[in-house]
Amino acid sequence: MASEKFPTPVADLCDANASLILAGELRILEPVFQPYGQCRSFSGRVVTMRVLEHNAGLRALLETPGEGRVLVLDGGGSKRCALIGGTLAEVARGSGWAGAVVNGCVRDVDDVNGCAIGVRALASNPRKPGKSGATEMHVDVDVGGAVVRDGEWLYADSDGIIVCDREIYG
Repeated sequence: MASEKFPTPVADLCDANASLILAGELRILEPVFQPYGQCRSFSGRVVTMRVLEHNAGLRALLETPGEGRVLVLDGGGSKRCALIGGTLAEVARGSGWAGAVVNGCVRDVDDVNGCAIGVRALASNPRKPGKSGATEMHVDVDVGGAVVRDGEWLYADSDGIIVCDREIYG
């Protein structure tokens, strides 16, 4: 169900799946993320990546066919540099990624906002990231106060961001 605008708003998905929230299978991320990019609503299967103040390996990942997936990039919440900018947002869009949730910062905000992709990040920072460091792929990450696992489903719109271990409907 990866799409720029999924048919059911996040609030309605929460209402229709309240039992999954109570069971801990549907998790709501804290409202700390700012919207970037042209797509205010996006959803897709999650791919996780963990870095700290560098984006080594990120371009290679975003150059793979996105197939409507959503990158959840855990930068440890650091606001000391950006992890994604306009160039990588365009690479992701061109490869068919639906969006990205960045537990860190973006830069080149005007370029990212001009890109037909959905991005959520903590803030913007003009400083570029390092290009080397430890990168962990397909691992559980703690983002926005919730554990997000590779392969789960993420839904984002103006009301917030939710993740679930399965595709859900309203």
